[in-house]
Amino acid sequence: MELKKEFDLESLTSSEFPEVLLQQARPFMELMMQYRCALMEVETKLNVLNAEFTMKNNRNPFESIKSRIKSPKSIIEKMQRKGYEMSVQGIEDNLADVAGIRVICSFPDDIYMTAKMLTVQDDIRVLEVKDYIVNPKPNGYRSLHLILEIPIFLSNEKKNMKVEVQFRTIAMDFWASLEHKLKYKKNIENAEEISRELSKCAEASSMLDLRMQALRDRIEASRE
Repeated sequence: MELKKEFDLESLTSSEFPEVLLQQARPFMELMMQYRCALMEVETKLNVLNAEFTMKNNRNPFESIKSRIKSPKSIIEKMQRKGYEMSVQGIEDNLADVAGIRVICSFPDDIYMTAKMLTVQDDIRVLEVKDYIVNPKPNGYRSLHLILEIPIFLSNEKKNMKVEVQFRTIAMDFWASLEHKLKYKKNIENAEEISRELSKCAEASSMLDLRMQALRDRIEASRE
């Protein structure tokens, strides 16, 4: 699991880390620790499902799993942009994507199969589902986003934590990664034309996913 190192709050300027949060530095660090624990819980569940599926079907549905905790700077920028109360409690109450996991699957049907196996577990509660595969964003972005609530067990309490899980195929992740890089280029000429071309590339990637899935089905059927 790829998690960022402990946050060095002292290295942040007052503009990057508001005084009200500096006064709550220890509670903030405790909250980030709890989010890391929640990530470990979800990733363990995903790894168990991957191991079981691999044993039963002789193939693994995942290509990779990546985890991250939102940086203090990103947290603060989002809190300010949304107009939320700038406090540790405000972060916990209002942000659902502080802890995030991205699961890269081999095929589109692996996404829905894995998401279903994960969300039917009785200690997980699904808070929100955004299916950008069935309903892509206007720019062509495709992914399945879940906001989950999962309990962590600390020394003196059981606490429910929110984790965002994103499911993508390799093609979806490749497209999203390049689109993200291009989006932040400054002074782009013919921006509308480039946007249209990106949308076409997203469609082509989606068609490739479906063709590869169909080939897999034909190969598996021939072995029966």
